[in-house]
Order: sequence, then structure tokens, then C-alpha cells
Amino acid sequence: MPAHRKPIAVVTTVGSLADAQAMARALVERRLAACAQISEIESFYRWQGAVQNDKEFRVLFKTTRERYAAVEAAIRELHGYELPAIHAFAFEQVYAPYAAWIEEGCGEGQDVK
Repeated sequence: MPAHRKPIAVVTTVGSLADAQAMARALVERRLAACAQISEIESFYRWQGAVQNDKEFRVLFKTTRERYAAVEAAIRELHGYELPAIHAFAFEQVYAPYAAWIEEGCGEGQDVK
């Protein structure tokens, strides 16, 4: 599998379930991600000089390395945070048929809106 087609997970966090659902739907509909998973989390972080504690929703997008820039741009477009967390990690090992499904679901070789 070429390196640019390797499956990755791109992660962000948002403040509400509605925001998470809207972002997940948008990226899957645009074929930027084959799948998006939403988890409710509790976050502790330092922001503007103080420790914050909030309930958030983590959205994990399954996509390919080739799609990272477009996924990041879409998240930035749809995100309400001043400084959104956007990061990715590669799948070190992945079941080949599942990797193929991710590639197909991301519209590899197709134009991105």
C-alpha cells in the first residue's frame, strides 16, 4: 500500500454533541472520512492561564494520509473553538480489507468538495 494511502485517524474535540454530529456527518458526506466516531469525554487543560475542566466530545475520523490536509481544513472550517485540537495518528497495523474499506470510503481518486 502506498504511504499516502495508509489509514490514519484524525482526532478533534468539540463542546457539544450537536457540533460533533454535524462535523462527523459533514466529513463523511464529503468523503473525507470513511467513518467518524463520537465519544463523550472529560477534559482538563490549561487555557488563558487557568486550569479548565469541561465535558467535551471527541470525534475520531478514519481517513487516509492523503486526505489529512483536506480533513484538517474541513475541521477548521466547521469548528467553533479559537484553537481546535486537530491531530492524527497512523494505524501501525491494520486488517487489509478494513484498510481498503477506509480508502474506498474516503473517495480515494475522487475529487473532494
